[in-house]
Amino acid sequence: MMAAVAFFVDIFAMSVQGLKPHSPFARSKSGCFSIVSLALAGAILFAAPVSAQSLSDKLMQSMGNDLRKLTPQTSPERPSLRPENKIPQRIPAHPQNVPAAPSSANFDFYVLALSWSPSYCADNGNRSDARQQCGNGRNYGFVVHGLWPQFERGFPENCRHDQANNQVPRDLVSSLSDIMPAAGLMRYQWRKHGTCAGISQRDYFTTMRNAYQAVTIPPALRAVSSPRSVDPQLVEKAFIAANPGLPADAIAVTCNRRRLQEVRICMDKNLKFRTCGEVDRNSCRSRSVNLLPNR
Repeated sequence: MMAAVAFFVDIFAMSVQGLKPHSPFARSKSGCFSIVSLALAGAILFAAPVSAQSLSDKLMQSMGNDLRKLTPQTSPERPSLRPENKIPQRIPAHPQNVPAAPSSANFDFYVLALSWSPSYCADNGNRSDARQQCGNGRNYGFVVHGLWPQFERGFPENCRHDQANNQVPRDLVSSLSDIMPAAGLMRYQWRKHGTCAGISQRDYFTTMRNAYQAVTIPPALRAVSSPRSVDPQLVEKAFIAANPGLPADAIAVTCNRRRLQEVRICMDKNLKFRTCGEVDRNSCRSRSVNLLPNR
């Protein structure tokens, strides 16, 4: 194709100079016209439509190779979701204008722990206090395990021992059931971690929701319809891609019994992503873990 274009361009160049394409004079000009012809031919080729895949297609194909690792090996087609199994759209509550933590609070940063509910239910589904989360038709994916005040090394816990203030009102439990579907867990998290945040109980749970809403769950990890094996590093990369500004050393993917267990994300007291070396070092070391379905 290059030769053909060069030939026609050569004819054009020669005609402009009043020369015949195959005249002796034309051949003796030290390849000047040939160089011009080749340059023009190259420009035409680059300007012409490309029949091969475009660059964006190649990039999408490359991304697809990674995304296929999150899909079952035996079923390459993406299963369609029946109407009753569609992911319920999260309707975010308007973030409340409450301080995530006063500057004087005696800790350095928060860890938002997101638990993969199917893994929890596989081990605890028969417990009476797990029915709300693990009962029939409970298709939870990532839910909040806790919002934990942390030190750079270690963490505070059980900072208040007032039993009267350790109870969580029923209306507050109900208001968080979409992201933390376990009343007993809410009480436990408040006693162990919330009392160390330096804010009231309601402000703590409001901060928990705000932290949850600050994180985007990757689409491939919202509705998983069948068991699959997945590289924990791929899960981490999916969260980083879905959350601009999330550093690689601000997130840890944990596992237990070769199952995906949690994704832990570090935030400062204003709920902005921040690095956390100690948390990141506790990431799952397995090359492959089981991702149980939530649909």
